[in-house]
Amino acid sequence: MTLEAKTKQTVVVTQTMNHPKESKLKDFLSILMQNKAAMVGAIIILFYIIVALFAPLLAPYDPYEIKLENKLIPPSPDHWMGTDDKGRDILSRILFGSRLSMGIGFTAVIFGAFFGIIFGLVAGYYGKWIDSTIMRIMDILLAFPGILLALAIISALGPGLTNVTIAVGAYSIPLFARIVRGSTLEVKRLEYIDAIRSLGANDITIIFKHILPNILSPIIVQGTLRLATVILSAAGLSFLGLGAQPPSPEWGTMLSNGRDFLFSAPYIAIFPGLAISILVLGFNIFGDGLRDAFDPRMKK
Repeated sequence: MTLEAKTKQTVVVTQTMNHPKESKLKDFLSILMQNKAAMVGAIIILFYIIVALFAPLLAPYDPYEIKLENKLIPPSPDHWMGTDDKGRDILSRILFGSRLSMGIGFTAVIFGAFFGIIFGLVAGYYGKWIDSTIMRIMDILLAFPGILLALAIISALGPGLTNVTIAVGAYSIPLFARIVRGSTLEVKRLEYIDAIRSLGANDITIIFKHILPNILSPIIVQGTLRLATVILSAAGLSFLGLGAQPPSPEWGTMLSNGRDFLFSAPYIAIFPGLAISILVLGFNIFGDGLRDAFDPRMKK
């Protein structure tokens, strides 16, 4: 065989090896883009992220500035969403509040996913008494309703943004742990894991280099769906006075402030409520779209 023929053969083999990965990515994006609801969710999430990043440029007023002479002004050209009982512009507070609510959501989910992934990988890979011990602890945490567990944690740590983030993130740990454990049990039985182990790879390498990358799909889907739940739970805790504290423009705190004016100035509560509802809806429908795109049974 000539050198030119060998070169052509090498190129063909390389293209053949790279094609499956490119094909899977194209199939995934194709299924995701065909899901109109998922695309709407992605647009909503992207919009909120842009708002959170550029809130100082978009906000027409200082969200903390108190002007009692402007209190309880209904929506108008000067104040598109009106003002609250202290004369603060509601639109500006909602724009800045997106930073707090999304910051709590992403931080809490990353916190829960980090520990959940570690516990799930260890339990699924080693099995036996290690698996039993870890999963019984996770079962105990799951026995408590999430909001009650968060309330118990905040009662011990005290109110505040940091503590509410830890609280809502803590009850995400067992959910991630169970998903990761189940996926790890499935992947570790595959033949290529035995082959890698026979070549002398240690447990750390096998777990984090060969198992974890192959179980990311359910983790990503769960993380997206958990973002909606966490943001809603954090807003609920702030509404009860256990999360962000006044004068913070966190949406749950704004809702709590607006409940005293539901009849005289309902817009104080309506607009923060809409901000929470739309963002939670966006994460939910986008998460459903990701789940369909990652599920091989949904592919044609």
